Amino acid sequence: MRRPRPAPRPKPQGPPVELVIDQVGGDGDGVAAGPVFVPFTLPGERVLAAGDGGQRDLVEVLEESPDRVEPPCPHFGICGGCTLQHWALEPYLAWKLERLHGTLARERLEIDFLPAYAAAPGTRRRVALHARRGTRDAARLGYKIRNAWDLVDINVCTISDPRIQAAIPALKRLAAPLFEHPKSAPTLHVTLTENGLDIDITGVERKSGGLSADARMQLAERAAAADFARVTLDGETAYGARVPQVRLGAAMVRLPPGAFLQATAGAEAALTAFVTEAAAGAARIADLYCGVGTFTFRLAEVAPVYAVDFAADAIQALAGAMSTAPGLKGVTPEARDLTRRPVLAEELKKVDVAVFDPPRAGAAEQTAELARSKVSRVIAVSCNPATFVRDARKLVDAGFRLERLLPVDQFLWSSHIELAAVFQR
Repeated sequence: MRRPRPAPRPKPQGPPVELVIDQVGGDGDGVAAGPVFVPFTLPGERVLAAGDGGQRDLVEVLEESPDRVEPPCPHFGICGGCTLQHWALEPYLAWKLERLHGTLARERLEIDFLPAYAAAPGTRRRVALHARRGTRDAARLGYKIRNAWDLVDINVCTISDPRIQAAIPALKRLAAPLFEHPKSAPTLHVTLTENGLDIDITGVERKSGGLSADARMQLAERAAAADFARVTLDGETAYGARVPQVRLGAAMVRLPPGAFLQATAGAEAALTAFVTEAAAGAARIADLYCGVGTFTFRLAEVAPVYAVDFAADAIQALAGAMSTAPGLKGVTPEARDLTRRPVLAEELKKVDVAVFDPPRAGAAEQTAELARSKVSRVIAVSCNPATFVRDARKLVDAGFRLERLLPVDQFLWSSHIELAAVFQR
């Protein structure tokens, strides 16, 4: 049988043992009786695993699952970016949906899912690449090794858009001048936009004064040579050939540094189609946690929109893009911290449809106000099913009914799944 390419770890203690994998756990590791967790294994497989305690290392697959496939990425097994490339796509997606059903069931929420949106390889337009010191001409660049601080220096990234993959050598050259201080551990947040790559760099030591003038000049020269649209250091422009833009509905939005976008354009299209259809017939819409307007501009073709987000630069970008989208029914933007100062039920009197797309922590405070309000329909978009079910329970207890749910798998070959759902009062 084929041996996996396991991640480097401290030498396991104890002799290898034979285990039978019963299921795949929440983080993507196979689970044997005990429980014992073994990475890169699948249900029904007989494996040889080494180590002590509940976490073992895979030594060999003695009897393979029929659902095992050859991982498409040469870095799989060492790179910590993907955990499930060895699983055929159909059972892999079924496992994600089963876990999502289980999460909903914990709050007594039951519904038949719509067919899931599943991202294809080569479609990620937003990635975070870690950099470590290499040579003067090229840093080591990639994702962290599984269970380690160090990283695997990648040559390809199977999940990423081909235009990001093609830029990996140039990104390595860009990162090389960032290591003047030994404590620097840069991360390059790379976003593919309509007019080129936008790179926001974090993790460069600043207490010592940040990058020298010479390092900044090298950074700008290498960005220019690669024809990057913009390079920023913690949001401060280090190089700018053009302002990165994205099209959201009819609007062309100029992105602030490090702005949030859905990880794939396909998932954005699936989510916006779902949200816009669910908002049909609205008289006035509240778009809460609106960001730069992922849903706002499509919703404003349906009805006037009150668009709120905690990020002032995102609201400024949204407001600036309104002039590029004539014919909208109106957008009223506001920068507001919806955790400390949620939109109150009394402020939602004229709103009949509310959309919210919060960070991973969910929208507990805002959901409480939606539950108190007279809003008749709520459309929730969530990147975290655990906080979604907490917020959903509040809405259901207030008299809403969960009517539709769309699972969204845009973080391919990970254990992560997202969703959008409609609640009707």
